[in-house]
Amino acid sequence: MEIIEKVILSTIYVCQINGNDPIEIIKEKNILSKEQIDEKIIQLIEKNLVNEDKKTLSDIGRGSLRIVLAGGVFDIIHPGHISTLNAAKALGDVLVVVVATDNTAVKMKKRTPIHSQEQRQELVNSLKMVDLCLIGQENDIFKTVNLVKPQIIALGYDQIHQEQFITEGCKKIKLDAKVARLQSPIPESSSSKIEKEYGESIHGI
Repeated sequence: MEIIEKVILSTIYVCQINGNDPIEIIKEKNILSKEQIDEKIIQLIEKNLVNEDKKTLSDIGRGSLRIVLAGGVFDIIHPGHISTLNAAKALGDVLVVVVATDNTAVKMKKRTPIHSQEQRQELVNSLKMVDLCLIGQENDIFKTVNLVKPQIIALGYDQIHQEQFITEGCKKIKLDAKVARLQSPIPESSSSKIEKEYGESIHGI
């Protein structure tokens, strides 16, 4: 499959979730003219990859994309996050990232996050390797997993979720997804450590 076709299919997939117009998003990428976009989508419809509405993927089209799902709090974006998300994106065609809600972040980090869930979503959405960032569901990560339906779920080196828990949860929603544990080359990086060191440096001035 051509790279440009992957871009179009990936964009349509993302827009099916966030409700945006895929044609407009593809136009904003400035990789094709409106006429070229229309022509490519017609070709993808003929290949049974895109539905006649030009805005949704067929089952074959959806199956042609490898979707990777990653999650975390992402309160302070640091090199460890960038490395982990780059590694996650390298596993597939589309990277969907889920940021924890404020309530979940407090439970995980034992502190109130510096940035709100909406701010953290905006920060992660601005990262080049991220195709879509969603705010997670309270108390049930598998609601979002079922929405995204990834083929791969990527876990960072410091995430508490274990492979078996994720695998069993996916089976309950009848999703065949592989779990990949990512190894960060910068394991000493963490939002909590950065916040602590920054606070200490301020007090030491």
